[in-house]
Amino acid sequence: MTSGSPDRSPRRSPEQDRARLVGLFVLGVAVVLLLSSVTWFSSDQAGVGIAQLLCGLVVAGVGAFLVRRADSRG
Repeated sequence: MTSGSPDRSPRRSPEQDRARLVGLFVLGVAVVLLLSSVTWFSSDQAGVGIAQLLCGLVVAGVGAFLVRRADSRG
């Protein structure tokens, strides 16, 4: 390949990259919340487990929104 060949992938600005990384981080937090909620059910504290599941779902929705918004700006 030559150094002057056109790049077919769209370029993102640093702000878009940062926004996408924040969204992915929030999705990671949601995964941890969802997976670790099992421990509350196993310790007979189902109320806390349900609350953590709901919180994880909300955080996952926010993370997905942030990632999609960052990708759509590109």
